[in-house]
Amino acid sequence: MQVVIQPDAEAIASLVADEIERLLRQRPETVLGLATGSSPLAIYDELVRRYEAGRISFARSRAFMLDEYVGLPADHPERYRNVIEREIAGRVDFAPGAVQGPDGNAEDIPAACEQYEAAIAEAGGVDLQILGIGSDGHIAFNEPGSSLASRTRIKTLTSQTRRDNARFFDGDVDAVPHHCLTQGLATIMSARHLVLVATGAGKAEAVHHLVEGPVSAMWPATVMQHHPRATVLLDAAAASRLQLGDYYREVFANKPAWQGL
Repeated sequence: MQVVIQPDAEAIASLVADEIERLLRQRPETVLGLATGSSPLAIYDELVRRYEAGRISFARSRAFMLDEYVGLPADHPERYRNVIEREIAGRVDFAPGAVQGPDGNAEDIPAACEQYEAAIAEAGGVDLQILGIGSDGHIAFNEPGSSLASRTRIKTLTSQTRRDNARFFDGDVDAVPHHCLTQGLATIMSARHLVLVATGAGKAEAVHHLVEGPVSAMWPATVMQHHPRATVLLDAAAASRLQLGDYYREVFANKPAWQGL
């Protein structure tokens, strides 16, 4: 696992956008994994700037979303398909239908989850998966206690996650759905490169467990320690609980330029 500590979200976004630009130039059919929440927003803004400047195109690429609420109306602004459309998909040149998400309004939820897994496999898997982390260590909506071998499925959100997400629902925790569809931890681990972004002191404890703690279903993100190519990008506040913070800074400062992110 590579840990990269940067001054702020904009510096992090630039590094991630550099890697995505490199992938798109090498292989325009690159498959991206898109996350919602606050963590990836600066990345999306930077990608849009590069697209508008003519540096990159998504016209031949595909993307898969991590998760989706169950039961939100199709036109609800916080339905994750609409959030992704608003924050990135509708601002660049993805082809129609190139961005897919799990169907949180499907009549047959288990079948919809199996179909989503099949769609990712049919696309050849995800090349680069963007991730955030919850204050309780969840990634996507894999809450504490999630199976490390899990695949796309329905999950019940914890009270903590619903409180954390209430800010997107005008502060009304009762408006946050109780259920979601989420890629499982094993699904996420199948991506070729995991890129997790965390900023702010509120993520410091979860980041400490992710990077330096034991692998445990109680801190689901720790499964990333078993991934052959996982990159964790942090600001100083999110990195404040790391025992080896100075070493991580030294490693990145002396990293061979040819390695990229």
